[in-house]
Amino acid sequence: MFRWVLFSSAGLCFALGLLTLVRAPDWAEWRLAVLAGEYGYALAAVPFFIAVLAASNRGMHPGVALATLLLCSLAIGLFCRPVIEAARISQNLAANLASSYGRVPMTREPFAVTALIGRGIPPVPIETREFAPGLTLDYYQPAAAATGPVPCVIVVHGGGWDSGDRTQLASFNHWVVSLGYAVAAISYRLAPAHTWPAPRDDTLAAIAYLKANATALRLDPTRLVLLGRSAGGQIAEVVAYTARDPALRGLVALYSPSDLNFGYANAWEDDALKSPTLMRQYLGGPPATAQAAYDSASALNHVTADAPPTLQLHGRLDGLVWHRHSERLEARLNELKVKNLFVSLPWATHAFEVNRHGPGGQISTYAIEWFLAAVTRPAPADVTSR
Repeated sequence: MFRWVLFSSAGLCFALGLLTLVRAPDWAEWRLAVLAGEYGYALAAVPFFIAVLAASNRGMHPGVALATLLLCSLAIGLFCRPVIEAARISQNLAANLASSYGRVPMTREPFAVTALIGRGIPPVPIETREFAPGLTLDYYQPAAAATGPVPCVIVVHGGGWDSGDRTQLASFNHWVVSLGYAVAAISYRLAPAHTWPAPRDDTLAAIAYLKANATALRLDPTRLVLLGRSAGGQIAEVVAYTARDPALRGLVALYSPSDLNFGYANAWEDDALKSPTLMRQYLGGPPATAQAAYDSASALNHVTADAPPTLQLHGRLDGLVWHRHSERLEARLNELKVKNLFVSLPWATHAFEVNRHGPGGQISTYAIEWFLAAVTRPAPADVTSR
């Protein structure tokens, strides 16, 4: 009986490890792919332990033992794949970032095996403020030692436009503040009660509030960066490309849908997110009856040559937002010669930055740290005026 427990456990490890190589099927829980991709280097200890038990069990049938050892070996390799891929990407990441945005001083490498187990970031004070009737933002205070106003990163949460809130990945916001920035994690009105362009208008209202209260908040109203995840990335992209606001120095979009016409045409009713339903309730119907909303909500339609510098990060195995969204936006940005970089992670799915020390977390935080430093540094005119 024990041999079959070992064999079955090895099979489960192998199946989980496969999620670093192939996209999770729509019927599966997509968060398992996050577990495999961003924590697999630690999970590899499980099939290793199973292999040791199988090899030391003298009563185990040789065929079953061999199959168990093979499954364990494959599982270990698959769990380690993200680490290997992250190390490969890291070799050229600094050069790519420098080519796209210019050089900045960095004190760490893009990826290090020794950093897979790291310390947490001490939390900073958070002040909740109402920036519009019924809408609040969480303001992560700049470090007490900061001298003068600091740039502010405005975080727009994900959640399929009908869920999620500003508290998502709060540890990531604390990390951003540790770099010397303020963070404003904002709320916006959710579908289906509120359709597009309500979230766009709410984000613009939050930007206006931050500017109007810059002195009290100790932030620089001329150095703002939008950062959005998933559905929040779609909102952030459209705001960045349509506001024509020089204070918006840059845009960070993580696994974001940039073209909702394209998204609707290539979705199916029973996909992992039931995404056609999400888009219909968000945009007021299908494209046949709400074409103007789809066009307005598609960032790809709004890119111009003076668009702010853009950093995109997306997992190639993302089963919730197709990787092609970021590919197509990158092509459009390149066509118009907008400063941009697209960092594609071959093993990753949605929410790959959830583990800041994991393969996706290290690559994304390095790229974001570089990007923020590059786009928020004072221009010569800013320096002269201070």
